[in-house]
Amino acid sequence: MDPEPFEVGHAVQEAINILSSSRNGVQISEALGTIKCYLGGTENQAPLKEREEFTRVHFSAFLRGLVSNLSPDWIELLTSDQQKELWDSFFLEGPADQVFLVLLDSIISTGWLGLFYLLRVSSAGEGLRAWETRRNSECVGATPNGSHQGGLHLAEDLLATDRVCARSLDRSSGLRLYSESTRTAVLQNLLGYLALDSLRRSLLIKVLKELLETWGSSSAVKHSPVEQQLYVSKAILICLSHLKEPEIESNGQELLTSMMGGMKCHLDSNLPRIRRLGMIVAESISSRITTDGPCLKFQYEDDDETRELKSLQQTARLQLPVTDLPNAGRNDSPSATPKAVSKPSGNPHPAAPAVPEEGSDLELDSDDDLIPYDMSEDKELKKMKVPVYIRDCIEVLTGSEDMDKWEATMKVLESLIRRNSATTREVSMELAKVLLHLEEKTYIEGFVELRKRALVAVTITDPVPVVQYLTSQFYSLNYSLCQRMDILDVLALAAQELSQPQASGKNKPRSTQSPCIQTVPGSDSSQDWRRIVDERIKSKTRRLAKGQSLVEPACGPNKFSSLAGHFFFPLIQNFDRPLVTFDLLGDDHLVLGRLAHTLAILMYFANHTVAAAAMGKSLLEFVWALRFHTDSYVRQGLLSAVSSILLSIPSERLLEDMTDEFLETQSWLADVAEKDPDGDCRRLAWQNLLLMENLLKKLRSVPS
Repeated sequence: MDPEPFEVGHAVQEAINILSSSRNGVQISEALGTIKCYLGGTENQAPLKEREEFTRVHFSAFLRGLVSNLSPDWIELLTSDQQKELWDSFFLEGPADQVFLVLLDSIISTGWLGLFYLLRVSSAGEGLRAWETRRNSECVGATPNGSHQGGLHLAEDLLATDRVCARSLDRSSGLRLYSESTRTAVLQNLLGYLALDSLRRSLLIKVLKELLETWGSSSAVKHSPVEQQLYVSKAILICLSHLKEPEIESNGQELLTSMMGGMKCHLDSNLPRIRRLGMIVAESISSRITTDGPCLKFQYEDDDETRELKSLQQTARLQLPVTDLPNAGRNDSPSATPKAVSKPSGNPHPAAPAVPEEGSDLELDSDDDLIPYDMSEDKELKKMKVPVYIRDCIEVLTGSEDMDKWEATMKVLESLIRRNSATTREVSMELAKVLLHLEEKTYIEGFVELRKRALVAVTITDPVPVVQYLTSQFYSLNYSLCQRMDILDVLALAAQELSQPQASGKNKPRSTQSPCIQTVPGSDSSQDWRRIVDERIKSKTRRLAKGQSLVEPACGPNKFSSLAGHFFFPLIQNFDRPLVTFDLLGDDHLVLGRLAHTLAILMYFANHTVAAAAMGKSLLEFVWALRFHTDSYVRQGLLSAVSSILLSIPSERLLEDMTDEFLETQSWLADVAEKDPDGDCRRLAWQNLLLMENLLKKLRSVPS
């Protein structure tokens, strides 16, 4: 007997009404059980025609109803068994194409709801197997490759969904319901799924090539958020870890070309994190395609992110039970773990050699008959006579060919400068010129840092003439970009040290208890300075929010108060005047970004000085002129400059003298916080808006 008209539709609508209104676990499980019979696979399943009608007409609408009513308290009304039996089954056993479209629509519209299911499906091997099985059954037909095509379509759909959910979650800053490690695990599972079967491996290589195309796009490197570029880099490393030697050989030239182009784009970036991502990916590609000879090796900071990226090259494997795989048990199964291929690691500390087996030929090698080398004429550096006068140091650095003496001089120069202030002031200009142009004659560990610290010591000892010299040289011809950035670092470090309250009239090194800017070769001192500013902002916002008085940083007379203008104004006056070999508003935006950060640092250390208001007004004009710059590192520097202005100028003076500028800046910050593609820029903008709001609250609370 045919079913009554609209009987299935009525049952579906009634179930959706119960799901949307009831908070009774029994009612919800009964409603789900009623609809489950239309899905099939149960003892009391509905007749075939009703099941076909449900699948064809009502399934997508019911699934959307499930997703739209999902909430943490709602799902807790079901036991774990009920969730698997009555809830998960609709997503794992229903028509795969309809499930995918509903999840994709949910990701686009709400971000996290669809991702919740995607994570449940892709983080469990059974979910992937179930989806593939459903897709295979839908692809049967004229060709014997129906199963293969089903797997390919499923993989393409899942990867596309993962990319969409990444973009969606990036836009939704208020929701962070999944961790980065979970997101990485999803990538490992999806890409590992492609690597498990020989029929799917062609898609793995296709995905890798598309990822490398994105990774090597200069436009993407410049304009994409760092988080998205990190995600792409992880995907590339996981793909590379799954490639086999024949695949490497057949695609080696294409990988090399992609590596060279992408590496250049990343190394040209102003952001240290982006440059490091490029170095790590390039190293990984180089290690896979290099069969003989040395591989690429870069120097960069080894932090948690670096270690995680490197681990992906070895540990990217799909977490599926091997016994569950379609080809499990076959000797030629491509899911078998490939043998490790030895590659030059570039590690300066290689593992100790294996101990030879007893009786092997290696035991015959012996050094008992070697003649000891005569080292009686060797000299130890510590026994060498080092210079004790500043003038002797200048002579060694400018003319000596004795490399040992030259190295010894570099290592003692800073302490000599600080101990001999009077003598240093007599030769400060000459010494500053020598140090600024000094090149490394022989390898010295930490040479760049030794030179920079000596320059800082000269600047501290005789600030006015040395600062005038350095700021004038910043805009002069015939200097490299590295030398110009060295000047900025020296000025920032000297400003910090001079701003420390002086316990006595003597020139002492900066206090080790004060937060300080650290500079190492290839690093960016602005990162350390931002941490200092963040702590200051947190203390101010906590104090204003809680109504409690916190202890301010130690205050007192400091040398920078009368010197701030000498540091600041010569640097900011000529930024828009291009030179023959130097154009801050053109290609040299890396130096422009460093200049913006340095001006922000100088503004910060000019806190409540006489020149602070004039500096703040000039700096705000600088920010306003460059606020739409396309480089994210430059915009970060501008936003940091706004933080310094808000922290260093008294709020009363800020609102009285710069009311219009204050309001215009507030409007611009709101736009940046909402629309800027760079995550750090959005964070800095929100931070400044919060600081502005608290400054206004403080003023309103003061009696007129």
